[in-house]
Amino acid sequence: MSAYIIAHVEVSNPEQYEDYKLLSSAAMKAHGAEVCVRGGPVETLEGDWHPQRIVVLKFPSLEAAKKFDASPEYAKARASRQGAAVMRMIVVEGL
Repeated sequence: MSAYIIAHVEVSNPEQYEDYKLLSSAAMKAHGAEVCVRGGPVETLEGDWHPQRIVVLKFPSLEAAKKFDASPEYAKARASRQGAAVMRMIVVEGL
């Protein structure tokens, strides 16, 4: 069963965040993530949620998504993001 990592990102240092994007892209590729959404305009349709940036990654399984999150490749990306952005991230099983 597929799994999705969904992230809501608030970027405070766009220049530094570019380093994170490069490193996280390499980690995604290494772990077979399919990028479904990565940035782009966000429009609120209902409620009071106004996220700045949304990322949605598809993985072949929940285990694969968790392996990506715990990987040394993503740990390096995560460290590069310190001070550049706040990340709120969940994983959910899909259909």
